[in-house]
Amino acid sequence: MHLLIPAAGMGRRMGSDRNKLLLELLGKPLLAWTLLAAEAADDIHWIGIMGQPDDWSDFKAILAEVSLSKPVQLIQGGETRQESVYNGLQGLPPEATRVLIHDGARCLATPQLLNRCAAALQNCSGLIAAIPVKDTIKVVDETGLIQDTPDRRQLWAAQTPQGFEVQRLKRSHEQGLNSGWKVTDDAALFERCQLPVQVVEGEETNLKVTTPVDLAIAEFILRDRLAKNHE
Repeated sequence: MHLLIPAAGMGRRMGSDRNKLLLELLGKPLLAWTLLAAEAADDIHWIGIMGQPDDWSDFKAILAEVSLSKPVQLIQGGETRQESVYNGLQGLPPEATRVLIHDGARCLATPQLLNRCAAALQNCSGLIAAIPVKDTIKVVDETGLIQDTPDRRQLWAAQTPQGFEVQRLKRSHEQGLNSGWKVTDDAALFERCQLPVQVVEGEETNLKVTTPVDLAIAEFILRDRLAKNHE
C-alpha cells in the first residue's frame, strides 16, 4: 500500500511560525512519530511526504534520525491540503492503484489502524477512519441561534487515514479543480462525485495536534502508551 502524508501546513493555531510537524513530542518531531507508525505498519510499502521546500532539510534530518526501511519521496506541497494531496497523487509511482492519505499531525495513529485501513481498501473504492460522535451536536446560525439538533447516532467524526482507488481519486481532484470546489478532506471530493465512501472505525487517541492543548493531550497519551509497552 502507498501512503501520502500532507505535511505542508504552518502552525498558526499552535502559535508557531514554523511547520507544526517540526514541533517536538517527547523529544521527537510530530512527523517522526507519524513516520514510525508507518514504518511499523506491515501493509505500508512506500511513503510520500508533501511539504514546502523550505522544510525539506528538516524533513531529511528527521528521516535520517528514524532510519526507515521503506522508500520515501519528498513531494512539493501546495497552499492548501487539497492542493498538496493533488500534487502527491501526481508523485505516486506508476504502479500505485490504491493509496492511503494520512495527516502528519495525527501522529498517534497506530500501525494497527494503518493496516486495518489498508486491508479494508482492498474491498472498496473509498474509505475514511472515523469514530462515533459522543457529544450532542447543535447546528447554529450566524446570529448564534440553534437551528437544529441532529441525531448523533448518525454522526461520525472524520479522521485519517483515508483511502481511495488512485484513478478515481485523481479524477475527483480534477473535477474539484475544474469546478472550483474547496474541501477539507478527500472524502468530500468523492462524495461530491457521487462515489461511495466506507467508514472504518478509527481510534479515540488518533487526535489531530492543532493547538497547544492538543500537544499536551498527545504527550499524556504517548507517555501512557510507551509505559504500557514497557510493562
